[in-house]
Amino acid sequence: MTQAEIQNVQGFESVVQAYVEEGYSVFLTGSNSYLLSDEITTKLTGRYLTFETFPLDFKEYLEMKEFFKININEDMDLEFNEYILNGGFPKTLEFPDMNTRQVYTRGIIGEIFEKDVKTRKRISNVAVYERVQSFLLNNYATPFSISNLLECLKREGFATKASTVRGYIEDLKKAKIVYECNRFDLKSKKAIKREQKYYLADMAIYFSMNTDNRLSFGPSLENIVYLYLVSHDFQVSIGRIGNLECDFIVRDKNQNYAYIQVTYTLQGEDRNATEKLKEREYRVFRNIRDGYPRYIISLDKYRDQQEGVHHINAIDLFLGRVHICCDI
Repeated sequence: MTQAEIQNVQGFESVVQAYVEEGYSVFLTGSNSYLLSDEITTKLTGRYLTFETFPLDFKEYLEMKEFFKININEDMDLEFNEYILNGGFPKTLEFPDMNTRQVYTRGIIGEIFEKDVKTRKRISNVAVYERVQSFLLNNYATPFSISNLLECLKREGFATKASTVRGYIEDLKKAKIVYECNRFDLKSKKAIKREQKYYLADMAIYFSMNTDNRLSFGPSLENIVYLYLVSHDFQVSIGRIGNLECDFIVRDKNQNYAYIQVTYTLQGEDRNATEKLKEREYRVFRNIRDGYPRYIISLDKYRDQQEGVHHINAIDLFLGRVHICCDI
């Protein structure tokens, strides 16, 4: 017997519609948003709800290790480093070593690329698509420019249109490989399109698809904070405040805001380096005139709270010991 995900079964929308019309409640699961095809959107408009699930966050990761009776290191910093490399795909914890876990993750991602993106979308220029995919995976949590990517492709001998590249990026978003975070200009109160960052759905995607397992704590931490925020129902944007960038402007269900900077540490090699790090992170908040909360999230164990800014430890945040609050 062969098995297939339901979104790959031709005409499944009509079967679902028939069950719904008979008064049944139907629950459908899929590995990505291609499940919500144009057909089901049209036929069941107003008659379905969508629930998005994410890979395990750090707290769930530890709870899963406890469930499988896997030893948990008392040093949460070491556990967090391992979590970054292993990622949050639950089944990876059933494998004994990191190499096997990455092979498993690579298989999952490869299957999504092959079945749900290349085949379903009938991508003809596979070489360009794979280069776009590689570019996004290797430049997560950094400012993205479509023109820079086109220039890179041109230098490598791939002449293609901006519309084609945008289409490939949209496919990766729908496959839940990457999330797009757009920029919001606090001064003009407007969203700025085409000035965005892309974040990975799970850090294991990067480490399983690359031979380099060295941790880049800054982008990795920013990526994980982003996933934490969206999975906790915050609306998230990259902030522009004058000429400065705020890592995140978040909005809660009550339309209240908070401003967030993410950095690996505020502690430099010496006093002068420390002061430069602090100035870089704090200065963006000085241009904010409203009274909404401001946060710096880092891996520092000791808090450095100045100028009314809340400094919180990232691991404490992920474990639910502290929370982001948007109330004035």
